[in-house]
Amino acid sequence: MKILLNNSILIESLRPFNDLGFVPTMGGIHKGHLSLINKSNKICKKTIVSIFLNPKQFNNKKDLMSYPRNIKKDLQILKKSKKVDFVYLPKFEDIYEDNKKSKIKINKKDKILCAKYRKGHFEGVLDVMNRLTKIINPQKIFMGEKDFQQLYLVKNLLKKKYKTKIIPCKTIRDKNKIALSSRNILLSSINHTLAGKIYNELINIKKRIYRKKNISKFLKNQKKQLEINFKVKIDYLEFRNIKNFKLSKKNKNSRLFIAYYINNVRLIDNL
Repeated sequence: MKILLNNSILIESLRPFNDLGFVPTMGGIHKGHLSLINKSNKICKKTIVSIFLNPKQFNNKKDLMSYPRNIKKDLQILKKSKKVDFVYLPKFEDIYEDNKKSKIKINKKDKILCAKYRKGHFEGVLDVMNRLTKIINPQKIFMGEKDFQQLYLVKNLLKKKYKTKIIPCKTIRDKNKIALSSRNILLSSINHTLAGKIYNELINIKKRIYRKKNISKFLKNQKKQLEINFKVKIDYLEFRNIKNFKLSKKNKNSRLFIAYYINNVRLIDNL
């Protein structure tokens, strides 16, 4: 596993390879990341993982400050996996060396779900993914389905600009069925159990959706009940088509999306 500390070393190291799989991360490496790496390892000859905590995609300074970070531990996990060829550890100036303001804008129709509640977040995500793709020039990028809206927006942006293919990967869950996230480490054991109970309730809600004539009204009531019963704050609970992200009335190609806070820790999921 070779560690790449700047763009010059990266370009020189990657030059010989034309079948490169890329797993972008912000650190806090967990089994979800390792599943992306495993998939890349099976499909591509070489795999590169980036660890870059991108400040431009945080709309909340407290969230940025509290985001889990432990480079030493991350590198130990990646090395132990024996499936990573390169780790890219760029500095801010390596990514934003041109210092140009991003021209990337989110379409009005896409300002839903997290884009509605986290102003500027996805503009920051799309900007950094555009820059990382340009620097690394991978043949394939592996991204999890936990943040399905992010996957959707990144895929739509990059397919217009690069030959790079986005490979969606299934959400990995822990024993309580909580979607793995770097932020989960911020949960107490009690809140971790609570998140598992919320997941089970979401499963029940989804099963009942198809019998409802007015899905929007049903989910509005369910959102209130979840907030009361579990004492959490919910940004949204919506049933949307995963092809175009429009509100859905049919089971086909649709998922239930949620974002909620447990003691100021924001969790997202879709099922």
